[in-house]
Amino acid sequence: MPIEPIGRTLPGVTHHRIAVNGTELHYVSAGSSGSPILLVHGFPESWWAFHKLLPLLVEKHRVFAVDLRGFGDSDCAEAGHDSRVAAEDLHALVQALAVGPVHLTAQDISGGAAFRFAATHPGDLLSFTAIEMGLAGFGLENFADVAKGGAWHIGVMAAPGIPEMLLAGREKAFLGEFMFPAMCATPDAIGEEDIEEFARGYTRPDGWSGAAGLYSSMLKEGGEMVEIAQSRTLAAPVLAVGAGGGGFTAHTMTNAAPGQQIRSVLLEGVGHYAAMEAPEKVADALLDFIEGVEAGKFS
Repeated sequence: MPIEPIGRTLPGVTHHRIAVNGTELHYVSAGSSGSPILLVHGFPESWWAFHKLLPLLVEKHRVFAVDLRGFGDSDCAEAGHDSRVAAEDLHALVQALAVGPVHLTAQDISGGAAFRFAATHPGDLLSFTAIEMGLAGFGLENFADVAKGGAWHIGVMAAPGIPEMLLAGREKAFLGEFMFPAMCATPDAIGEEDIEEFARGYTRPDGWSGAAGLYSSMLKEGGEMVEIAQSRTLAAPVLAVGAGGGGFTAHTMTNAAPGQQIRSVLLEGVGHYAAMEAPEKVADALLDFIEGVEAGKFS
């Protein structure tokens, strides 16, 4: 049953909570026909990362956008949360909604969970779209090396208790004055209301728990990701969408899905937050790819 939204919403979108895998996830849904698309956000985001993209997809598809465990309006994550748990959350969500298989579309730090899900539960997927995504074991962990130009926030997010210690009461400033400006190349693409909506989820008790779990995973799961890639070949067709990261996403997916045909799209002049900076371009790439998948061009 739909619930009343706690934060921002969109016309035609309904909000839901569902008990899966020992937690409760918040998700939104829209559209009444067509094959299902599941949108999975990154950091520092929630389902709202897709609020510009979602309306562009619903004419042809049913669309679901989830708040990962520990993000947005989903339940907070417990100690030890990692990408393995998040992957099983996604599997349990698809099963509980009885909408599978889905066109999985995931971005940024959700990559580890999305890749595990795709490789471990191939029957749940029609296709896999990676947006500005890397994987541990395939170079992503290098972004944590500040001595080589890496991002300092990765270590902060992964250190137990440190995000709460440093960022409590400063959530909006951290997102609005650092995270989004640092990697956004499109002026005014992410407004004050967007920042307030994203920050809202981090201000609750244990609001950083989801991010902490995924970043901690990223720093230690490289070997396991390589093993998964080698032992469980990704069966679904793959679209790699690069923007601020250039060809990094395509390079990652080419190596993580050996032998699989990878379609690659590079959005020139767009920063890391592609779904908010260039929703029309992302929608065009995604819809064209899905149309090709469903026409059998990637079989």
